Amino acid sequence: MNNEPHAFSSAQLVYLWLAALFIASLLIADIVGIKLFRIPLPFTVLGFDAIEHTCGMLTFPVTFLLTDLINEYFGPRAARRITYIALVAAVFVFIVMNIAQAMPYLDAPYNVRKDQFDAIFGSAKIMYIASLVAYLVGQLSDIAVFGFFKRLTGERLVWLRATGSTVISQFIDSFIVSYLAFSLGRQLFADPANPPAPVEAIPAIAITGYALKFVIAIAITPLIYLGRYLMRRCFGLVPA
Repeated sequence: MNNEPHAFSSAQLVYLWLAALFIASLLIADIVGIKLFRIPLPFTVLGFDAIEHTCGMLTFPVTFLLTDLINEYFGPRAARRITYIALVAAVFVFIVMNIAQAMPYLDAPYNVRKDQFDAIFGSAKIMYIASLVAYLVGQLSDIAVFGFFKRLTGERLVWLRATGSTVISQFIDSFIVSYLAFSLGRQLFADPANPPAPVEAIPAIAITGYALKFVIAIAITPLIYLGRYLMRRCFGLVPA
């Protein structure tokens, strides 16, 4: 009887690694996204003198790239599969975080302070849920738009389907997360310290976040071509 482990093909191994990196990137973005950063600009751009966003933006370029590569080489069904798996993983993390927060506290000098732990994980619940909803809608939109452009152009104009799908899907993502996190979410979970933003203020909030995503989507376009080259050169893969 042959007890050797199952041997994966090159394509299966690539898919497995891309999936792992994608899921890790999503979870990292959701966890570190509670921290905001500010980088002053040397000049004013469209009225902005600094870049202000969540640290979850650090892994967004990775998710953009991985989504397009998975869609390009394994097809929309495989891309949707990864989207759902990553969503389940993120929900699991959310559940565990809440269980950990509810666990009885050990009052000891070597333990992390309860108020610090609660401040980090408790304050991010609305944003976490909003991000997951926006992620799901944005990802499915990205996959659909990518497929539309690919059917329209065939193997030509890789930049159009890669950048175009990201630009459109992140526009949708930005408005959904802004509305859920800063308006609807705060209405449903009333907190006097964080009143809901008026609906008319949502576009300004969304555009601020979307502007950075737009720039990133354009900037990583060369990486799409690099990824295609590596897929072909190192693993012998061809687009689906």
